[in-house]
Amino acid sequence: MGHAEFDNEARILHGEIVNIRDTVTFQASSADELEKAFRDSVDDYLEFCEEEGEEPNKPFSGKLLLRLAPEQHRSVATAARIAGKSINSWIAERISEDAEAEIRSRTLQT
Repeated sequence: MGHAEFDNEARILHGEIVNIRDTVTFQASSADELEKAFRDSVDDYLEFCEEEGEEPNKPFSGKLLLRLAPEQHRSVATAARIAGKSINSWIAERISEDAEAEIRSRTLQT
């Protein structure tokens, strides 16, 4: 998965592959060329990893340690119970909603 933005000064589209720890970028001068640039960057990254004898980064594991104050823990547990969900499901839902809103907000600003 990638994320791309338009650089008005340079008049190019540039992007980065997301959900991996390595930095893999791509750029193109038109939307039509963007997908090819993305695929070429992925191929180059995989080839580089093979040459270096390294495993390519994989998406995040999905495990996240979260520390809360006792009062926050109580509030989350109560809200989850009221919603009829587990604490994990309730937190995951809230995080997803907020993350998507933040991404949309930041993407629309650029």
